[in-house]
Amino acid sequence: MSEPSSPLAGLRVLDLSRLLPGPYATLVLADLGATVDTVEDPDVGDATRHMPPHREGEGALYYGLHRNKRSLTLNLKTPEGRDALLRLVSHYDVLVESFRPGVMDKLGVGEAVLRQKNPRLIYCAISGYGQTGPDRLKAGHDLNYVARAGLLGYGGEAGGAPAFPGVQMADIGGGSLFALVGILAALHERERTGVGRFVDVSMTDGALAFLHLHLASRLFMGTEGSPLQRGSEALNGGLPSYGLYRTADDRWLAVGALEPKFFGALCAKLGRPELLDDAYSGGEAGARVKAELTRVFASQPLAHWRDQLSGAEFCVEPVAEGDEVLADPQLRARGLFVETDDAQRGIRVTHLLTPLRMGDVALRPPPTLGQHSRVILEDAGFTAEEISRLIA
Repeated sequence: MSEPSSPLAGLRVLDLSRLLPGPYATLVLADLGATVDTVEDPDVGDATRHMPPHREGEGALYYGLHRNKRSLTLNLKTPEGRDALLRLVSHYDVLVESFRPGVMDKLGVGEAVLRQKNPRLIYCAISGYGQTGPDRLKAGHDLNYVARAGLLGYGGEAGGAPAFPGVQMADIGGGSLFALVGILAALHERERTGVGRFVDVSMTDGALAFLHLHLASRLFMGTEGSPLQRGSEALNGGLPSYGLYRTADDRWLAVGALEPKFFGALCAKLGRPELLDDAYSGGEAGARVKAELTRVFASQPLAHWRDQLSGAEFCVEPVAEGDEVLADPQLRARGLFVETDDAQRGIRVTHLLTPLRMGDVALRPPPTLGQHSRVILEDAGFTAEEISRLIA
């Protein structure tokens, strides 16, 4: 159960979601003290339990997403499983699901039915394209959503291919984080109205938010502006003062000295103060500055530049590769990596904590499949006979 001092202590969340977007959102809620009960298929559980890599036969992806949660197995395709969910929902504040639109209705446990059982319920549905629109039933994954939202088309070198993002921007940024915002906003509203709300989270819509600064500016300009262009604008590679540069040992530096005061300090440190004059000119003049910076940074290895440019006024950072981030002194000082013993499995593990923390985080190991089925059902008033029948 949640720690008494935790911000969300007492909040009860029923999580029917799968894979990444929903489980990461509920992981944040669990780390903040909410009681999160995941509903899993009794035969296989969440797919991440079986995805590689494995440790002692258990999926590392599942382990990383499901600490501080409890596991209940229910087969929602059976009348017994459906009826059990309908009885359970009155004991929860929030329900999160990530099925395609309409699936919960087909199972007989859609938002309207659940709200009859619990008018205070916050129902959050996370999907690829949202609950409305011509493509709401279309299958997809993170790469599809960021492509559709324009993120892929905006990243990469001018005249080159789109830059593969490497991480799940739509899943986490567009799905998990906007789900959290919606859930917390709906909980605040419920304090005033006493009634829950439906939260419709589209990962494609959420991914579009990453383009807000650029696209909103474009819309404001109207016919006077030009379409967004890959690799040639201020914040996607068009300026010498904001880009990536290779070092002599084939490592990379991220130069984010966007403002003249920072770029001027950098140029002075490099012994090339005159580069500031044409840094914001664009065209051939800007290209010459970029070419000269490319030459200068390629003349020395990363260690040299890390030593020379470690000051606070240069806006230059080495690009961390592989596991280097795990040893970063700033991240370590922030307490993002915490080692604990998992007595249940007899192993020692390092947890990556969620960024939003308010006080100490209780770290309980992820549950085995259906580990808490009996206690969750008992808490909801199921009889011993009913519980045995459901578990069987």
